[in-house]
Amino acid sequence: RPGQGTMQLLLGLLSLLAPGSAALEPSSLGALTAYSSYPSFYCGFVEVLPGEAERPNATALKEDLNNKLFGQHLAKDVILKAVTGFSKHGWGGTGKNFVSQIIAKNIHKAGQKSKFVHLFIATLHFPHAHQVSLYKDQLHKWIRGNVSACARSVFIFDEMDKLHPGLIDAIKPFLDYYEQIDGVSYRRAIFIFLSNAGGDLINKVTLDFWRSGKDREQIQLKDLEPVLSVAVFNNKNSGLWHSSLIDRNLIDYFVPFLPLEYKHVKMCIKAEIQSQGKEIDEAFVDKVANEMTYFPKDEKIYSDKGCKMVQDRLFFSWER
Repeated sequence: RPGQGTMQLLLGLLSLLAPGSAALEPSSLGALTAYSSYPSFYCGFVEVLPGEAERPNATALKEDLNNKLFGQHLAKDVILKAVTGFSKHGWGGTGKNFVSQIIAKNIHKAGQKSKFVHLFIATLHFPHAHQVSLYKDQLHKWIRGNVSACARSVFIFDEMDKLHPGLIDAIKPFLDYYEQIDGVSYRRAIFIFLSNAGGDLINKVTLDFWRSGKDREQIQLKDLEPVLSVAVFNNKNSGLWHSSLIDRNLIDYFVPFLPLEYKHVKMCIKAEIQSQGKEIDEAFVDKVANEMTYFPKDEKIYSDKGCKMVQDRLFFSWER
């Protein structure tokens, strides 16, 4: 349904928390819906909203993905089609949260620092199972108030695999096929769900392709998406367990993030070195990549932390 309804993105199974994100305490959600009473003043004064006719720059988004996201041909293809929600799944460090930052930046220039991009972390903002009803009410008011103020609001839900079952169903009306709800349209809002659920399944499919002598680029969305949606729906440890969002087909795409190989880790290391304004030394890159750990135990094909620890490894190596 891209272009017709709200965008829902399920972004792989890696949940990396970006520093500086505009996360808010649940207790503040209800109060902040007051923004909806004066949306034009708030949006115009604090930050310039994209015009109604403006769409994300497909060329800029493609360039960002090509230059910054490595080893994820499936994610690149699906995201370009969808943005130009969905749900992202994958192993830790494969780039799910990183991609949500890229998407946010291509919607709002300030990216995750934008007042129109909202990050919710399951264990931080919704920690207590006995308060699910309260969280539902707060979440409902928060989304309604912010979309009333800014139609192109972006909502990112991190750690979906740790979210209390049933809580996310509170946003179902906003993702459904309604033109408007009480005079407010949610069709331009973007909902991104980040989850680690299904990572083992993705790893198994990817490894099976490798063991059969096939290139990872031969893996297609149809090889993963159907089984992913079923696995997440039936996973009792997932915030999407028996969720109406899946049952009613309200998630546009399940985006699988594949485990990263040694060569992809090296690409991440080089990109980080360049971002620090330093020259690339191939021997040094190999040294850092070799210090990372890989799986399975015998073949050692995939990084078990993806590119998650690259920055720390580089800092440690430079300090030595």
